Amino acid sequence: MTTPEPPADLAFDDPPACPQPPAPRGSGEPVVDATGLTKTYRDGWFGRTKVHALRGVSFRVERGEIFGLLGPNGAGKTTLIKVLLGICRKSGGTATVLGCPAGAREARCRIGYLPEGHRLPRHLTANTALDYYGGLSGLSGADVKRRRGDLLRLVGLSKWGDTNVRKFSKGMQQRLGLAQAMLHDPDLLILDEPTDGVDPVGRADIRKVLGELKARGKTVFLNSHLLQELEMVCDRAAILRNGEVRGIGNMDELRGGGEQISLRVLGAEKAVRAALVGARLGDVPLRPLGADADGRGRFTVELAEADQPRIDAAVDALRAAGVSLHSLVRTKPSLEDAFLRAVADDPTADGVRQAGGVTE
Repeated sequence: MTTPEPPADLAFDDPPACPQPPAPRGSGEPVVDATGLTKTYRDGWFGRTKVHALRGVSFRVERGEIFGLLGPNGAGKTTLIKVLLGICRKSGGTATVLGCPAGAREARCRIGYLPEGHRLPRHLTANTALDYYGGLSGLSGADVKRRRGDLLRLVGLSKWGDTNVRKFSKGMQQRLGLAQAMLHDPDLLILDEPTDGVDPVGRADIRKVLGELKARGKTVFLNSHLLQELEMVCDRAAILRNGEVRGIGNMDELRGGGEQISLRVLGAEKAVRAALVGARLGDVPLRPLGADADGRGRFTVELAEADQPRIDAAVDALRAAGVSLHSLVRTKPSLEDAFLRAVADDPTADGVRQAGGVTE
């Protein structure tokens, strides 16, 4: 009886060697540098079907920043993380982590990783769990004991060191997972959905920990579905759709800059559209908001704040058509708006959530 071979895309063989010493702490070299990264799987009968998980992904993560990765289910986020960690092989392109080829042993020993849906042994206490994972990281018992007190204080679990993990809430387990990822004092933390399933108080606690890590000079690569969480903690982010980078930059750059004026009106849709077309504003976005108690349609007319002539023309045309102006609201584009623009026409996009629920 023969032993089946592992899938060809899994990197079970020796990791690539780093041709030069890893980039020292404090150097100006990017922590992660990916150029034209591709990953292709084969599926179906006899592997005839190609599945393109990554399509020419290029980005850089600078030292000391919190970098977010956002995308719907199936966008390629976890595949990208696995390639950077050397868990699976890339199909093309280049990727370096801490100055070494992605997956190099010299770089991996300086990375802390918290996978999505991680499970800590429930019979262990916080202290013994850190002892266990510290041993797996090659730390001596003395080193673990010296570090675990500071780490438990950092994640707000200093009073829970002798408590069994089975008694921890989801948020507490996530914070303990952060502590184990930091045990060996890594330069780069890769966190896959660290706030998924955590209540608002737990998410606030984790944001506080991430802020402290940034203050300590750590680099954090954060993958999350939660738009508001990324918006609150990240310096920069990339939006991934169908394996392609559809947007990258700081939060203001992703949002698209200027504020908008939203005119909320009451009236028949036909009258509203006719008024806008008559004022040469047929290109203005019109969003239905349902109907009021009298059956009149409610709509939002969106215009750029800086375009005062078009705002005046819209107000005049709508009033002349007998459309009631309910309110005028100044709004600033959100990360959700940027995301929806980037993944337009993507059937998987409904898998990305706001902090309070699912974005349909």
